[in-house]
Amino acid sequence: MRISQRAQSIAPFYAMEFGKRAAALEAEGHHVVKLSLGEPDFGAPPAVLTAMRAAMDGRPLTYTAALGLPALRRAIAGFYGERHGVEVDPARVVVTAGASAALVLAAAALVDDGDEVLIADPSYPCNRQIMESFGARVTLVPTTAASRFQLDAASVGSYWTDRTRGVMVATPSNPTGTSVPAAELTALCDLARERDAWRIVDEIYLDLGDHDDTGRPPRSALSHDPGAVVINSFSKYFGMTGWRLGWCVVPEALVPALERLAQNYFLCASAPAQHAALACFTPESLAVCEDRRAEFAERRALVLDGLERIGLPVPVPPDGAFYVYFDVSGTGLTSWEFCARALREAHVALTPGRDFGVSTAESHVRLSYAASAGELREGIARLGKFVAALR
Repeated sequence: MRISQRAQSIAPFYAMEFGKRAAALEAEGHHVVKLSLGEPDFGAPPAVLTAMRAAMDGRPLTYTAALGLPALRRAIAGFYGERHGVEVDPARVVVTAGASAALVLAAAALVDDGDEVLIADPSYPCNRQIMESFGARVTLVPTTAASRFQLDAASVGSYWTDRTRGVMVATPSNPTGTSVPAAELTALCDLARERDAWRIVDEIYLDLGDHDDTGRPPRSALSHDPGAVVINSFSKYFGMTGWRLGWCVVPEALVPALERLAQNYFLCASAPAQHAALACFTPESLAVCEDRRAEFAERRALVLDGLERIGLPVPVPPDGAFYVYFDVSGTGLTSWEFCARALREAHVALTPGRDFGVSTAESHVRLSYAASAGELREGIARLGKFVAALR
């Protein structure tokens, strides 16, 4: 059987590979502390679980409209108004089978063969893999701790060519948990818009970002760039990873194209998940999610303190998501060697920097603090013994 070049060229997602190795060790009877995947341990809010049980009462669950349940699209639009102070027309909201499907639709609508797309290095690997699957020439723009491992207007401008058609930003970022400052994001989006390029802003961790000193949540890119394509998800803030439900907010002119693509690619997102997700936007569920956001902040402090104590530096402390990106170069191991040995010898699963780009591939490791506080303490203790044995 002939396998397509597209399939042959796509790289593995190493976080999942280390997850498989961890599962194999668990099958042998070992307790593995799994800090490799970005999967909140809380699950969906209780009201959402109740709503799902109600939706699964035996009634026919038919396809929804390709763009999603109208009520859910209105609820998402209302969330932007109430939480972020941004007026969004529900007609611009597209409900998808996870944020990944939103990115697939956006890439299919915006990318032609040979179009250059600028993405930060390091960044979430699936973002660039999806772009390349639709024929994009992805240019990974090196970033440093000085720029919080994020794109800025200066770096985008310096890497811009006559082939550049778009820029993709994730704020807060996976793997670093760092955000682009609002003024910098405005400047970056302004630069791309002035050059007639599209902007995709991955905001799936936005509502897990730190609030400012006045208690105000982070601003959506839509507050200063209504023409951006913004992608979000029910997976992270709402804890609904396995439900495979996300959304994007797109310019009005893009909606018909995404509707046609969604009709052909997916028909629609899961109908019961959509019905249940309406309960995400109740005061009860939002209060639960805010309590969990506070819990993540406590877990972050626990991890940062622990990594400092055992001598694994974090160049830029995160201000959102649930990741810490730490430097292992001082151990004498590459990130891959560190992760492989930490799993084999300490039974702690992490993700090597190779997943996220080139510039930090050998020097940095991602830790997810989506696990419980107890597991995090155990994981740090095991890593401390592992690192001490290396010295």
